[in-house]
Amino acid sequence: MTAFWGEVVGTMILIILGGGVCAGTALKKSFAQNSGWIVITMGWGLAVAVAAYSVGRISGAHLNPALTLALAAAGKFPWAQVPSYIAGQMLGAFLGAIVVYLHYLPHWAETEDAGTKLGVFSTGPAVSYTFANLLSEMIGTFILVLGILAIGANKFADGLNPFIVGFLIVSIGLSLGGTTGYAINPARDLGPRIAHFLLPIAGKGSSNWGYAWIPVVGPILGGMLGGLFYKAVFEHQITVGLWYVLAAIVIVLGIARVAGVKPVSGQVN
Repeated sequence: MTAFWGEVVGTMILIILGGGVCAGTALKKSFAQNSGWIVITMGWGLAVAVAAYSVGRISGAHLNPALTLALAAAGKFPWAQVPSYIAGQMLGAFLGAIVVYLHYLPHWAETEDAGTKLGVFSTGPAVSYTFANLLSEMIGTFILVLGILAIGANKFADGLNPFIVGFLIVSIGLSLGGTTGYAINPARDLGPRIAHFLLPIAGKGSSNWGYAWIPVVGPILGGMLGGLFYKAVFEHQITVGLWYVLAAIVIVLGIARVAGVKPVSGQVN
């Protein structure tokens, strides 16, 4: 299996298990309905761990365009491989969302609320405010990348790293995920959102494209900052890229603040 297909399969597993826990806790007549935020965060943490165990030896299990770009910006991954990795992640996320749709096929018609259905596929803000929502995704992904690099710098028993990264996802979800549902991964949000748009889901409503850019731009900028921050602070290598990313963050947040656009609310899952 090539690295491209490793990212496809790994990200597909991630979304099947992660999107699956969202569906199970949200859709009506599921035995897991209303299980709560703890179950969702644990489900996503285990999803990341299982996906990483599945393809880590093949592609490194990035499973996230924000992580791929962060590693490339920090000089830890070749830029030439970035497009194929991101393409694989997007394809895998899309396919994983289709599997979740099929698995819960009879439950869509049983669930009336369109926002709940969208929440199975993609994230949305608990409080709709563009500046804060964007900042939240940046902070969450900053911690994600910083945490992954820090975990990688430590010595664990063989094969334990993916499990520890899974608990990092749980930690981020518990501490920072309540604001936007912590996408912290452009593929995790955009791929399933496209699937939601295309699939014949009964009473699905809007795919909320007005919000869709936030879980793409926020994680990319926050993740790249996390990688460059780690390189500067822990490895004592300050690069010009750090200043470029900081400038981009200031500009994007400034525009979001001035524009004052409030996106449409979505179910947090």
